[in-house]
Amino acid sequence: GISDSVRFGYSISESDAVFVRSCPEFEPEWFVLLRDLYQKPVFPTGFLPPPVSEDHEDDGDATWAHIKEWLDKQRLNSVVYVSLGTEASLLREELAELALGLEKSKVPFFWALRNEPTRSEPLIPDGFEERVGGRGMVHVGWVPQVKILSHESVGGFLTHCGWNSVVEGLGFGRVPVFLPVLNEQGLNTRLLRGKDIGVEIPRNERDGMFWSDSVADSVRLAMIDDAGEMKRTKAKIMKGLFGNRDENILYVDELIDYMKSKGSSHVG
Repeated sequence: GISDSVRFGYSISESDAVFVRSCPEFEPEWFVLLRDLYQKPVFPTGFLPPPVSEDHEDDGDATWAHIKEWLDKQRLNSVVYVSLGTEASLLREELAELALGLEKSKVPFFWALRNEPTRSEPLIPDGFEERVGGRGMVHVGWVPQVKILSHESVGGFLTHCGWNSVVEGLGFGRVPVFLPVLNEQGLNTRLLRGKDIGVEIPRNERDGMFWSDSVADSVRLAMIDDAGEMKRTKAKIMKGLFGNRDENILYVDELIDYMKSKGSSHVG
């Protein structure tokens, strides 16, 4: 069949204009480059940050009620939320190193693990939850990510660096800790690192493996070490850009005006 890259290229070439989920305030250099490369209009959509539900809308959500009860007991900005998305599966050795790293970090964490019914071995090492005690919480299955990130006890986000997760995390000023796994996640990580945003967990350049000490050091740098204070400040600054719904909606209004004026259905 046709590869994703070929399909993407064809979509761009046949479009009248291209919409990008970002804005010139964040990456002006790339909007200039894309317009030169594509030779057609390239419009920012803004980051399209998700809405946050009101407290009364949480009634009946047993999963969130259980999670919120634990988060409510934690200190302000003390928890690192850990989620690597719903597509990628880590190897058993990688899950073990990640778990041990969270344990070594001594930082409170909430870890959302995807449910993998076909996996025969345990998702986390034996005795892990007992050793971390009340400092960490592990949940297997879907979680309301936006609600978790919006909670005042959460200060960091260990993420695979999918763009949705980047927008959601920075939209609440959470310091990202990057562990890219597949697709465009490595490129997203490189973009953000180039702007001095977040902390990337180092990997072995030979086989791509990471180890528990690198996880622990990265989490501590993002969350509590004095050397990471600038990272925490930068994340709070990004909240004003990624999470400003009023500013972001202006880009959507401009797109609507453009599409009305052109009456075109060929938009990438």
